[in-house]
Amino acid sequence: MGRQLSVNNKDTVNSPQGTDLTSATNNHDLITDNITTRDELWALKDISFEVKRGEVLGIIGRNGAGKSTLLKILSRITEPTSGRAVMRGRVGSLLEVGTGFHPELTGRENIFLNGAILGMRKKEIESKFDEIVAFAEVERFIDTPVKRYSSGMYVRLAFAVAAHLDPEILIVDEVLAVGDAAFQKKCLGKMSDVATREGRTVLFVSHNMAAIQQLCQKGILLSKGQLTYNGTSNDAVNQYINMSDRVVNYLEDGFMDLGQVHDKVHQAKIFKKIRILDKDDKPRETFLLLSPIKIEVELENTENYPGSDYCVAILTPAGQWVTSSATWMYPGEKKKTPRRIVLEIPAIKFAPGMYKIYLSMAQYAAGVYIDKIENAATFYVESIDLFNSGREFTSSCGLVIPDGELSLS
Repeated sequence: MGRQLSVNNKDTVNSPQGTDLTSATNNHDLITDNITTRDELWALKDISFEVKRGEVLGIIGRNGAGKSTLLKILSRITEPTSGRAVMRGRVGSLLEVGTGFHPELTGRENIFLNGAILGMRKKEIESKFDEIVAFAEVERFIDTPVKRYSSGMYVRLAFAVAAHLDPEILIVDEVLAVGDAAFQKKCLGKMSDVATREGRTVLFVSHNMAAIQQLCQKGILLSKGQLTYNGTSNDAVNQYINMSDRVVNYLEDGFMDLGQVHDKVHQAKIFKKIRILDKDDKPRETFLLLSPIKIEVELENTENYPGSDYCVAILTPAGQWVTSSATWMYPGEKKKTPRRIVLEIPAIKFAPGMYKIYLSMAQYAAGVYIDKIENAATFYVESIDLFNSGREFTSSCGLVIPDGELSLS
C-alpha cells in the first residue's frame, strides 16, 4: 500500500486488498481495502484488516516487510495506488526522525503547529503545553529551533506532542529505538495509558517483541508486503520468531556473512561477518549450560566514525535483553577504530533455549545509531543436570542461573 519511488524511476506501490481498521460502528475506526500497485515491486499487497476503538495493534515483520509504508498510508503521508484507508478520528503519528516538525521553527512553535494541524484550539494546546515539555525533558531548549536538537531530543519532543495532543488514533513507528532505555520505558507507559485509561486506538511498530506482547492485545505480521497473520499479539510474535526467511551465507572459518541479514536497519556497512566459537575455537551453534562461548565480529569502515561505541548483546527470541557488553563500559577501548570485536563469556548462565545476537555501533552523545543488526546470528543452549538432583535447569526456573546458594537452617 502506498507509493515508493525506486532508483530506476519505476513507481511502485502497494496492494490490491487494503486494510480494514475498525468497524463502521466505532467513533474512530480505520478502514483500508483494495489497495493495488501497477509495477513489479509491491511494497504492500493484498492487505485487509480492521482495528476497533481502544485496541492496541502491534505491527511486526522483518525490515522491508512494508510496516512503515503501511503507517505512512494511515498517516496520509502516502496515497495508495488503489483501495482505501478510512480513519475516523484525529490521527497523531510518530514516524521516522525528521517528519512532522518544521526545522526552522522552535520546539514551542512546532507544538502549536502540530496542534493546529490536528484541529485543536489554541487554549486546548496551551492546556497541554507544560505537560508536553515536561514529558519530553526539553525545558531549556523549548525556544530553540528544532534543527539544532539532537536526534534523541527531537524524538522525545515528537513523541510527547503525538501522545499528548489528544489524537483518537496514535501511530508510532520504530523511531523510539533512537531514545535511551529510560525514555523508551516512559513512552511504553504513556502508550499503555493512552489505550487503557483514555480509550484511544494505538498502532505500534517495533522489533522489540517483549514490548509488543506487553502493550498490544492484537498483532499483525507482514512478510514481503503481504499480511501473513492477523490475531493475538502472542501468536503473531511466535510466528515472527519462527520465520525462516533469514539468509545466512557461511564463509571460511565458520564466519557468517552479515551483508544479507534481513533485519539490518541502518545503511552504514560496519558489521561484515560473525562467528560463534566454543572453548576450542571451533564454530558451534549449540552449547551446554556453563560452557564457554566466544562471539567474534569482523568490522569495516570504522575509520569513518572515530570515537563510536560498539555493543554486543544477547537477546531472547522475543527481544528481551539477557546481557550485553559495550565499549562505554571500557573507556580505554572507545578510542580505537577496531577491525574486530570479541566477546568472551567463560560460562553460559542463562536458561536453555534459543538466543539471538544483537550488534550496534552508535554515537550515544548525539543519539545516533550508525549501524544496528537486530538478529546477527542465533545459538542454542541445552540443559544439564546442573545440581546433580536428577532434574534439569529449564526456562521455567528463570532466565539466569544465580551465583548464590540456597540453604536452610
